[in-house]
Amino acid sequence: MSDSPPESTEPDGGPAAGTAAGHHQGEPHTDRLEERLNWLRAGVLGANDGIISTAGLVVGVAGASTDRAAVLIAGLAGLVAGALSMAGGEYTSVSAQRDTERAALDKERWELRQMPGAELDELTAIYRDKGLSPELAREVAEQLSSRDALAAHAEAELGIDPEQQVNPWHAAISSFVSFSLGALLPLLAIVLPPVEARVPVTFAAVVAALALTGFTAARLGRAPVGRAVLRNVLVSLVTMAAAFAVGLLIGG
Repeated sequence: MSDSPPESTEPDGGPAAGTAAGHHQGEPHTDRLEERLNWLRAGVLGANDGIISTAGLVVGVAGASTDRAAVLIAGLAGLVAGALSMAGGEYTSVSAQRDTERAALDKERWELRQMPGAELDELTAIYRDKGLSPELAREVAEQLSSRDALAAHAEAELGIDPEQQVNPWHAAISSFVSFSLGALLPLLAIVLPPVEARVPVTFAAVVAALALTGFTAARLGRAPVGRAVLRNVLVSLVTMAAAFAVGLLIGG
């Protein structure tokens, strides 16, 4: 007879829990999936901003002038300025977030060195407040602390993963690229068609694009699709109509 223990099974004769866990090993049940979704949502929103702001700009200039070069220059200037502004804003805000996280982690490291007992009591209290018995909460706190005290305390107390610090350059580049790609649509839509068709073509292209970005953002955020699409379309129509009216008034 073999000395190895028999393979356990589920009540219905299926594989053991360990085998089932192995079967699901490739599934993306990690924080990295949520991180990727967050970046994807940020990209969609950046493209959304690029479409709306550039559309308003080029339609406004088109309302004031039929000069294709003037419309193109205004659109390109708006694209570059908007993309750089978005990238700079993301870099600044994410850098501030990273600095705050690093300061909090440095403080946690100091506390773990100077007062490990108090920190262990604090971690125990956190798990006790989550519903564990005092004995089990203490055992969980001790085991997690023995493995990686900083990671355990940072996750429980601060909601921070020390191994996954936000990168401001990633945020800046993502915003720059997504805004630029979004801005290209109304820019091409306004300069490529004949003069008499460029404003209607731009309106149609922008509405279709923003319906798509609204749908995508709603699906990623698990929000009602119809409301998100309608909101996006209405904002784009109001923006372009107002900008076109200003252009007509100034150009006239």
